[in-house]
Amino acid sequence: MIFSKMRRKCILGNHRRCHIAKRVFINHQIRAREVRVIDPNGKQVGVITKNRALEEADKFGLDLVEVSPNADPPVCKIMDFGRFKYEQQKKQQEARKKQSTVNIKEIKVRPKTGDHDLTTKIGHIKRFIESKDKVKVSVMFRGREITLTHQGKEMLERVVEATEDVAVVEQMPKLEGRNMFMLLAPK
Repeated sequence: MIFSKMRRKCILGNHRRCHIAKRVFINHQIRAREVRVIDPNGKQVGVITKNRALEEADKFGLDLVEVSPNADPPVCKIMDFGRFKYEQQKKQQEARKKQSTVNIKEIKVRPKTGDHDLTTKIGHIKRFIESKDKVKVSVMFRGREITLTHQGKEMLERVVEATEDVAVVEQMPKLEGRNMFMLLAPK
């Protein structure tokens, strides 16, 4: 009962940890009466009963693995199931290795931030961009500083000019509430 609730939440997409593994049926776990069988060489044997397909798999000394359960009739392949699982695991590892994550770093400045402090922050921005991270540059306005939005825009333009050789503006400066921000991405 608990699993079915978790499964329902996962299908709806509102559960944080959603790990429903695709179940692979082998040998006697296959539920269909008739299956389309492919032999170990890749040749199609045809549509036969499950029991006859199991006999064919026994002749080769291998397992009958349901490859495509949604087809009509389901497609099963005669193969070594242990080797199949190993190859699937290797494919997943390879896909994870090639996957890259993009982090967004944030640099906060104020409208009256000094020149030296700004050059230091620009150095940090360049370092983040070189490590292939995106950078969100925010200008925070406090109290009456909200009237100085033109200074905030000038400060963001100075940042763009200083980093134009390594970064490109992905999102132009935008004022949201008491913060003005823009997003820089690596070239």
